[in-house]
Amino acid sequence: MRVLVTGGAGFLGSHLCDLLLNEGHEVIAMDNLITGNPDNIARHMSNPKFQFVHQDVSQFVYVEGNVDGILHFASPASPIDYLELPIQTLKVGALGTHNALGLAKAKGARIVLASSSEVYGDPLIHPQEESYWGNVNPIGPRGVYDEAKRFAEAMVMAYHRAHGVDTGIVRIFNTHGPRMRANDGRVVPTFIVQALAGEPMTVFGDGSQTRSFCYVTDLVRGIYKLLMSDEVNPVNIGNPTEMTIGKFAENVLELTESESSIVYKDLPQDDPKVRQPNIGRARQVLGWEPEVPLSEGLAHTVEYFKKVVAAK
Repeated sequence: MRVLVTGGAGFLGSHLCDLLLNEGHEVIAMDNLITGNPDNIARHMSNPKFQFVHQDVSQFVYVEGNVDGILHFASPASPIDYLELPIQTLKVGALGTHNALGLAKAKGARIVLASSSEVYGDPLIHPQEESYWGNVNPIGPRGVYDEAKRFAEAMVMAYHRAHGVDTGIVRIFNTHGPRMRANDGRVVPTFIVQALAGEPMTVFGDGSQTRSFCYVTDLVRGIYKLLMSDEVNPVNIGNPTEMTIGKFAENVLELTESESSIVYKDLPQDDPKVRQPNIGRARQVLGWEPEVPLSEGLAHTVEYFKKVVAAK
């Protein structure tokens, strides 16, 4: 296959490029580098099966030749990013998705949208299954990301129903692993970098809110299975093992052997109190479930950030 990965220089996009190349496919990575990092894909630049295109998918998407698959992963994806880049976030969710779908229609390609567990908002059901419509504040500060993803899902389904485009939607839950940005504001890099630096670890709220952490290799394997399937409806991909943020902070302290203290700050507006995927559909239609335990994946992530911190 010849596969376009929008956001291909980002955290997840670059890992998808790795997997696709390892599976023998040709890859076109497209990124405007607003949050992506060319270092993430540097080792592929000499590979004849790999091509990088510096392009903003919100403006246009053009690829010469055939395209068999599209993984639309372009978007600011962390709270710091989409709060600093609210217009760009909305544009890539709307205009970028529209452009990617237009290319899929023109090329006869299967397209998989990177959606998010954020479409569930601050959920009123637990764990979250794909049939849940969500509890989202459309005018709150997080709404720019939540609603961008919800609109993108609606557009994907419209192209599928109106034009017969072969589409898929992956709802991604919290993921961690190498190539996360140290300053992107997500809990995993924030805790690890603070712990390694001996700085106080910042817990928002009382630490009782929960998250479920999936290691990146498990996640991209699930996304690849979705790309290779004919599943149209949204599929949750994430690790159903739930943990409080307070407990997660303790795990990071133990792994890093840090003496950092834990400080508590007010919970941001509309921050989800719980987050846990129901992965029954992924098991049923993709034969997928995570394999890497949190302790193992977190150890790999800590080792990566030790190098990042040492290089500063």
